[in-house]
Amino acid sequence: MENSFQSLNWLAVIAVTLLSFLIGSIWYSPVLFGKLWQREADITDEKMKTGNMGIIFGGAFVLIFISMFNLAMFLGPKSDLSFGMIAGFLTGFGWIATSIGVLYLFERRSVKLFFINAGYHIICFTASGAILGAWK
Repeated sequence: MENSFQSLNWLAVIAVTLLSFLIGSIWYSPVLFGKLWQREADITDEKMKTGNMGIIFGGAFVLIFISMFNLAMFLGPKSDLSFGMIAGFLTGFGWIATSIGVLYLFERRSVKLFFINAGYHIICFTASGAILGAWK
């Protein structure tokens, strides 16, 4: 375990965390799926203005960082772009999206909302896996 922490590329983990924020800012904006996401998640413009944005974005940053740290640990120091991308996709699709899917079935959430949210994670983990695998 000590070797894994010593060889972990912390700069790459921070970079893919920031990348996930960038992807999210586009993915959930009106340019792509923002309005559809709001409608399917039953979040009005008024509700979007409420809440402590520092806690929401700060908490999201910490959670995304933990996810990317775990992906980097999973990939290990000998990964490359190809393996990182495939492993990232399989993580996003095979673990994250399927886990979200189970919850959505029981919560009776819409298929559209599932594809929006699962798609975001699949894109983030695929791109992040490729970067973590390639960045030495």
